[in-house]
Amino acid sequence: MSPEDQALARAAVAAMRDELQAYPKPGLVSPIDSGAHDDMDFGLMCRSADSLREPFAALAAAGRAARPFEDALMPIGIEAERGMLAVTGGVNTHRGAIFSVGLMVAALARAQALPVELTPTAVRDVLKDTWGASLEAHAARDGATSHGAEVRRRTGRDGARREAALAFPSVFETGVPAYRAARQAGLDDNAASIETLFALMAAVDDTTVLYRGGLEAGAFVRRSAAGFLADGGCRQDGWFEKAQRLHRAFVERNLSAGGCADLLACTLLVSRCAGEP
Repeated sequence: MSPEDQALARAAVAAMRDELQAYPKPGLVSPIDSGAHDDMDFGLMCRSADSLREPFAALAAAGRAARPFEDALMPIGIEAERGMLAVTGGVNTHRGAIFSVGLMVAALARAQALPVELTPTAVRDVLKDTWGASLEAHAARDGATSHGAEVRRRTGRDGARREAALAFPSVFETGVPAYRAARQAGLDDNAASIETLFALMAAVDDTTVLYRGGLEAGAFVRRSAAGFLADGGCRQDGWFEKAQRLHRAFVERNLSAGGCADLLACTLLVSRCAGEP
């Protein structure tokens, strides 16, 4: 693994840690509390993220060489999940992030290896061109025991596998533009992350939400996020207190937009490594 691979791995873990650090995130784990999660806390989540540095470096090396999804990227991800579960005592802290952030790491590394300007568009194009067909096949298989498969059977809504097969429209069409606009508006790191998270929550059918509460919960999350943004988002006076109230409401309903948290980490990684502020 090259120094560039190691640097991408460190950037990925930093993006995941920054997502964890952000507050208030409705229903999600932060340094303040565990949100709607009774089996994990901030310290456990940080240890979990840190355990992924070497697997992410391996994914970067495999991505840089354009190695196949099934024969290279997937086995590295499965081994990363085993390591994560060993660190967490069996708690599924970052299975979704291993998949989504790991693919971003591979795509960033591959884009770095090509004679192209490193932009979010270039990263997305590389993801489509290099692994698009494999990710489409992976989505069609839709593992029978995954939460995403269960949600699809119960609600008809797609999960992370379909998002990947489409080259992460939520990241590139929603997350990255929202984060760019937030930073250009002068929001600090925390507020920009929260603003971007709400933009993702308003746009995404979050599998974690749908698994916990079904379509009604999904509608509540999207409606709450859209209302927060319509009132001015993190640029409105009193945004922090309003987000805190939503956080408490999500905890009361046992809801957590964990999928959107993973997409926020992806957004932060791409924005920082591919030419955005």
